[in-house]
Amino acid sequence: MNHVVSFVPARPGTCLLWILAGFLIACSQPLLAAPPRIERRLPPAGIELPGDVRERLTRRLDTLHAKLDALPEHALEPDVAVFIKAVALALRHGEFYRQQEIPRADQLLAEAEQRLRQLEQGQTPWTRTDGLVVRGYRSTIDGSVQPYGLEIPADLAPQRRVPLYVWLHGRGDKTTDLHFITQRLNSPGRIQPPGAIVLHPFGRQCIGFKSAGEIDVLEAVEHVKSQYPIDDRRIVLMGFSMGGAGAWHLGAHYTDRWVAMSPGAGFAETAEYNRLTPDRFPPAYEQTLWGLYDVPNYVRNLFNLPVVAYSGEVDKQIQAARVMERAYLSAGQTLPHIIGPGMGHKYHPDSLRQIMQRMQEAADRGLDRRPERVTLQTRTLRYNRMFWVAVTGLEQHWLDTRVDAQRSGDGAQGKRQVTATTTNVRSLSLSPWPEMANVVISIDGQPLTVPADQPPGPVSLVRTDRWQLDKAPRPDASLSKRPQLQGPIDDVFLAPFLVVTPTGKAAHPQVQAWVESELRHLQQRWPALYRGRLRSKADVDVTAADIDRYHLVVWGDTQSNQLFHRAAASQRFALPIQWTRQSIGVGSRQFAATHHVPVMIYPNPLNPEKYLVINSGPTFREGHDRTNSLQNPKLPDWAIIDIRQPPSDVAPGNVVAADFFDEAWQLKQAD
Repeated sequence: MNHVVSFVPARPGTCLLWILAGFLIACSQPLLAAPPRIERRLPPAGIELPGDVRERLTRRLDTLHAKLDALPEHALEPDVAVFIKAVALALRHGEFYRQQEIPRADQLLAEAEQRLRQLEQGQTPWTRTDGLVVRGYRSTIDGSVQPYGLEIPADLAPQRRVPLYVWLHGRGDKTTDLHFITQRLNSPGRIQPPGAIVLHPFGRQCIGFKSAGEIDVLEAVEHVKSQYPIDDRRIVLMGFSMGGAGAWHLGAHYTDRWVAMSPGAGFAETAEYNRLTPDRFPPAYEQTLWGLYDVPNYVRNLFNLPVVAYSGEVDKQIQAARVMERAYLSAGQTLPHIIGPGMGHKYHPDSLRQIMQRMQEAADRGLDRRPERVTLQTRTLRYNRMFWVAVTGLEQHWLDTRVDAQRSGDGAQGKRQVTATTTNVRSLSLSPWPEMANVVISIDGQPLTVPADQPPGPVSLVRTDRWQLDKAPRPDASLSKRPQLQGPIDDVFLAPFLVVTPTGKAAHPQVQAWVESELRHLQQRWPALYRGRLRSKADVDVTAADIDRYHLVVWGDTQSNQLFHRAAASQRFALPIQWTRQSIGVGSRQFAATHHVPVMIYPNPLNPEKYLVINSGPTFREGHDRTNSLQNPKLPDWAIIDIRQPPSDVAPGNVVAADFFDEAWQLKQAD
């Protein structure tokens, strides 16, 4: 049964009773204590700057901001703004850790001033220089500027497309924008492949190249491709330590973007790396969410490209490669694994030379965009593509999902055929050739022939009792989980989103206090940890264009937030949790509305192509920042929070109920 999330309106003549009831409820509640302070782990707090230094840097920043605002719109504005942002965040969050670091801020502001003058004169010399270069782009997620570093060889052949090596850096708790940019301006990286450009993504500093960090890598690659002559069939992925973990993740989840990959050290999964035994496992839904990032669940994807793992012989983080060796063996494959003799947490020079040779050999061959064989493995439609195969619907999320496909018959006389087997797949599309007319498809042993009048482009297939061609695929009018609209809550923070703040007061004082506290927590945590800015509007200022463009992260209840009220009252479809002044109903369960709050992700009734998230930021918190392996989603699609337990560094309160919605975005039958 569907339920609208809304407050039940008072009947005529009962207003006085409601006022009296509200007064009695308010008086019966305990005095609201200030929420406990949650200590920020990343980045750690730095030293106190002398007053004159802070004042001087602030004046320079104010001048630069004013000049940048006055500059006519320019595509290269982020190349200036990343330097300004780096110093501004360092001042705001106390990210200076030694007095000797103060000149770094001056160096970055001087670079910003010089580039700004050059832009005003119509010059952009840094876009044509070689050596160490820092550039910037504007993130689609939050509109912030994000930096990246480049190493550009002096001997690149003019007009010739070159390979790109993506190098993911290790963990640096103090390596914020200021320090990352300083390194990228002054220190070469670990690899210098001949005839290739090396990209150093920032990855939002220290979130393990997951969540917004993974999108940062992908967007940085695309920005470099738009600025330099990159051969996108020869993009190599490498990294070490946290960067090695990032390479495992990005390599397994975005496999068809790379020609080869080499992860060094790092981690590849959650439980074993953290030495968790079953008696210490978190709730079942959180264990299920390990399936989002744990690389062994995606190991078959790695069979699509050359992979060379590296570990130091005595490095504890050899554990990641051992885990992946077992995952490869379970699928009948062997992981190429180079071990540096006698090495701890670093490369052996001979090992690195051997790895670089293998990466170069793969880059020389180039990436085949339509290989004969494709292997896809996933657990979510967030990661649903591999070359010419795209899964568009699952039987059930978070179960092992596979497609093994092969094409044949490219010759003039040969009949073009595709053979595919699937597990847990409800619908998919295939595009092994640009033209699919008359192709014979055998899927799970069932033969189908694409008609002769099939237009160019992918062929869609859907399974009910049997597989059939979907001749006119279109968005279903009914709700269903589909790619990039499948949850969990944290999924909203990988795409453009808008925070919607309430202008009214919640029905209950404890709820109001909790909303204010958790909203403030998000407003502080996003710029500090995610190195960005929150795109935010008050409920009364949200426009139709905003609803069309953004996922909405809405705070408050339907009494305090007008946008939430509009969504809950929409006639398009009902939200699945009933929230009245007295209670919150989840199926047959009821929770007192005086001290419970729902958090949830759902298609937005005002625009079903986008999410509506209620009362939640990213669900991993400060206590999980101690290791990047724990910076994973902690809540599924919905949860009920008992706010009598104050928010902490690991939870927003006491999670008394939580689960995933089914494939139709409905409560599971047990609920």
